Amino acid sequence: MDDRRRRCRARRLTAPLKSPAIRAALAALLLVLSASAPAGAQIYETVGTRAQGMSGAFVAVADDATATWWNPAGLILSDFSLVLERVRTTEPSDLAQAGPAWRGDSTGFAASFPALGLSYYRLRISEMAPRASTAGAQPGRQDLGAAAIGLRSWVTNQFGATIGQSVGNHLVIASTLKLVRAGSTTSTGGSTGGSLDAAAALDVSLETKADVDVGALAVVGPVRLGVSAKHVGKPGFGGGASRFELGRQARVGLAWVVGQLGPATELTVAIDADLTRARTAFGDARHVAAGVEVSLPGRRLALRGGVGTNTAGEAGTSTSAGISLRLAKEGLYLDGASTFGSDRSRSGWAAGLRLTI
Repeated sequence: MDDRRRRCRARRLTAPLKSPAIRAALAALLLVLSASAPAGAQIYETVGTRAQGMSGAFVAVADDATATWWNPAGLILSDFSLVLERVRTTEPSDLAQAGPAWRGDSTGFAASFPALGLSYYRLRISEMAPRASTAGAQPGRQDLGAAAIGLRSWVTNQFGATIGQSVGNHLVIASTLKLVRAGSTTSTGGSTGGSLDAAAALDVSLETKADVDVGALAVVGPVRLGVSAKHVGKPGFGGGASRFELGRQARVGLAWVVGQLGPATELTVAIDADLTRARTAFGDARHVAAGVEVSLPGRRLALRGGVGTNTAGEAGTSTSAGISLRLAKEGLYLDGASTFGSDRSRSGWAAGLRLTI
């Protein structure tokens, strides 16, 4: 990080915001942190190529436009950022004989300024499973018969506007106001039919609800402490067997950022932990992750890696690797990441273009 960017960020962190919005955001944050019920099918790691490369240790790191998803308060850390990306998480690609299969597809576009962010995220989560593995375990699933295959698909389109500013010398509070257009549907693939492609092709009726995410970030020298809360409004969609709710989710992160490890080299080490659970095709998920990011001299290349584990439901671990290549001097990057391992809620890949100034 050069001296000009460091001075700009320091000025933002010393410009206090006097507004009732701060008290409202703090109250919402405390409300979510007190929640313990499992949330809906999506998890934090569904979005973010850089975040995927660090195995999801990103709440205190988010300093580009994906802060609109990971931690709204992270917008204060960059001058301008534009991100376009695609993420796919899938396990396995065909029906597992002894268990379920799922696939998460997300497309994201986000632009951020120091105190304003605009974002659009589209997520589609598709599941299939024999009745014997999960049909009786999750509320709302139909009785499909012993040999039948159940298909289910969730769709969410989230349009967000993120605002925030600093409180005192070291704390930033921010929130993302969202319109969520979402819905889900279920079907029976039959005793021999059914596939993730068939689940992804199901027609889903959508409803529109309002929602809000909130986040906080404390910065003291090279140390950052972040906390993020999603779906404070707990919007619900649909009815009957197809009804689902975006339950409240919360995550905390700690990061150590060394601005000049060597000539134009930057090192970031981070750890994240979910404070709530999320439901997936394989049961509840609550992740703990650690990751590292190294920007090499000239910022032409950045490497990432991380490990994570699920501490709830079906135990499993994941390993991630990521890379960024600078395509232009102005700060245009091609990002890529891959995650693999025994944590079946995390296996997948991500790719994106990122402009950071």
